[in-house]
Amino acid sequence: MADDMSLNPSEQTADTSADSEAVSVIPQDELNRLTDELITAFKTVFDPEIPVDIYELGLIYKVDIDDDRKVDIDMTLTAPGCPVAGDMPGWVENAARTVDGIKDVEVRLTFDPPWDPSRMSDEARLALNML
Repeated sequence: MADDMSLNPSEQTADTSADSEAVSVIPQDELNRLTDELITAFKTVFDPEIPVDIYELGLIYKVDIDDDRKVDIDMTLTAPGCPVAGDMPGWVENAARTVDGIKDVEVRLTFDPPWDPSRMSDEARLALNML
């Protein structure tokens, strides 16, 4: 496993040492670039009912980049009954595929743990007048 990012924008951390014994064949500067560009790509996807991107809303739970540059994404929705539940994972997959160097993408939808507003970044809270 090359990179295992925990993407909660309220924490803004990336864990690149998920397994201290695993050594990636992808150079660290390349992993950093892929991470930054994936975050930028996620920020182009918006929940149509909320004027904030999915990254700042905290809907991206986990992103793994393996040595073959396959990206596995765990994400959620603000509610299980979200009207775009069938579409949003595809939007996220398409956005991730725009990142140069990514070879494959798989998006998994999860509701464990359920999303709540504490996952939002300060930027999202400000945009929604929740500060």
